[in-house]
Amino acid sequence: MRKEKGVSHMDKKQHFPLRRRIFTGMKLISGVMTLLSVAALFAVIIYVFADGTDKLSFDLLFGSYTDTPSILPAFVGTLELILIAGVIAIPLGIATAVFLAEYTDGESTLVRLIRIAVETLAAIPSIVYGLFGYLVFVVACGWGYSLLGGGITLAIMILPVIVRSTEESLRSVPVSYREGAYALGAGKARAIFRVVLPAASGGIVTAVILAVGRIISESAVLILTIGMVVNKMPQSILSPGTSLALDIYYFASYGYPNEAAATSVVLLAFVLIINLSASAVGRAIERKAGR
Repeated sequence: MRKEKGVSHMDKKQHFPLRRRIFTGMKLISGVMTLLSVAALFAVIIYVFADGTDKLSFDLLFGSYTDTPSILPAFVGTLELILIAGVIAIPLGIATAVFLAEYTDGESTLVRLIRIAVETLAAIPSIVYGLFGYLVFVVACGWGYSLLGGGITLAIMILPVIVRSTEESLRSVPVSYREGAYALGAGKARAIFRVVLPAASGGIVTAVILAVGRIISESAVLILTIGMVVNKMPQSILSPGTSLALDIYYFASYGYPNEAAATSVVLLAFVLIINLSASAVGRAIERKAGR
C-alpha cells in the first residue's frame, strides 16, 4: 500500500511540469491569436484609409449628385435607418432582457420559448429578413420601397443582439447590488432602474454598438426594402433611399472604384465615431452609478 501511495505521489509530481507546459502553451497560443486578430483589424483600417482618403472630395461628400456622384443621400438615409431601427429595437430589446433576467424564472416554459425564439431570429440569414420585409412592407402594406419598411425590418433583425447581450449584462450584476437597494427601501422596479441598469450599462452600450454596426453594414435587407436610389435625397421615411453600404455596392458594381474606396473611408470613420461616442457615454453612466 505504501509503495502504491509512493508511486501515485511521484506520478503527481511528474504531471505538474506537464500541466505547466500545457498551460504555458495555451497562453502562448491565445496571445498569438489575439495579436493576429488585432493586427488584422488594424490592417483593414489602415488599408481602407490609405486607399480611400485621397479620393475624398467636397462634391462626393456634399454634392447634389447632378454631374458627379455624391454620398450625401446615402449618409442621410443611413442616419434615418439608424433612428427608425433604434427607436423600435433598443427599448423593446432592453425591456425584453429586463423581463427575462429580473421577472422570470430561468427554467420556466415561457422563458425557454422566448429564448428559442430569440436564438432562431439570431440565426436567420439577413436575406431572409429582406424577403420578409419585401413581402410584408413593400407588397402587403403597399408602402413600396421605403426607409420606414427598411428600418422596421432592421429593427427585427437586430433585436436578438440587443436582447442576448443585455440579458447577460443584467445577470452579471452582483446580487448584493439588488439586496442593498432592497435594504434601503427600494422596490423591484426602482432597484432595476436606479441600480441594476446603470451597473449593466457597459454591456448594454456594447449591445447597442453591435446593433448599430449591423445596421450600418447591412445591404441585403436594404436592397429588398428601400430600393437603391443613390442619386436622390429621401423626402420622407416613406420614400425610397439608399445607405452608405448600398452606395459602396453600387459604386463598385457600376464602374466607380474611386468613389467606392472613398465611401468606405466615410463608412469606417462613421462606425469608429459611433463606437467611441457610445463607449464614452457608457463609461460616464458607470461612473455616475458608482458614486
